[in-house]
Amino acid sequence: MMRSILLVIGIIYSFVVSSQDIKKKYAADPATSKIEWTGKKLTGEHYGEIKLASGNLIFSKEKISEGSFEMDMASINCTDITDAKSNKRLIDHLKSEDFFSVKRYPLSRFTITSVSCKSENECDITGNLTIKDKTNSLTFPVKLKRENDKIVAKAIMTFDRSKYDVKFGSQSFYENLGDKLVYDDVDISITLTLKREEPK
Repeated sequence: MMRSILLVIGIIYSFVVSSQDIKKKYAADPATSKIEWTGKKLTGEHYGEIKLASGNLIFSKEKISEGSFEMDMASINCTDITDAKSNKRLIDHLKSEDFFSVKRYPLSRFTITSVSCKSENECDITGNLTIKDKTNSLTFPVKLKRENDKIVAKAIMTFDRSKYDVKFGSQSFYENLGDKLVYDDVDISITLTLKREEPK
């Protein structure tokens, strides 16, 4: 009789545990994660990197359900200009009020609002990108690579800088720019290396 009762209790417990929506949180490692930017103008393009300040993804039933990451705008650099003076001039300009106003807005943030997954490793992410205290919604695909307690998430998102009050050389604000035209779309390539956080 006791054995039967224990068996029933065990079955009920297993059912309850299996039916629970157990969430798993993964934290991004800034040292091994990478964020790259590309900006284009009429006469060419520039590209570089921005350091990850923090980030995480939360999984429910093995699929992304929540998450966010922050970019350290003060760390922005340029990797295509080899001349030191020209490189510094561009970076100083990008940090200025003409572009990202880094002193006033040192962090930019993306926060997931919804997810549509084709599989456990391919999802379309929708979320809010905040730059210079301006927030707009973006949707882009994300691919995941899983390895034990680690996950690598890769994505490319494109945002319209004119929606974030980044005006320099933008045809959304100025006319007759000629070869001074800088296109509004900025591409951000994101590679987040994340490790499972153990529940506290």
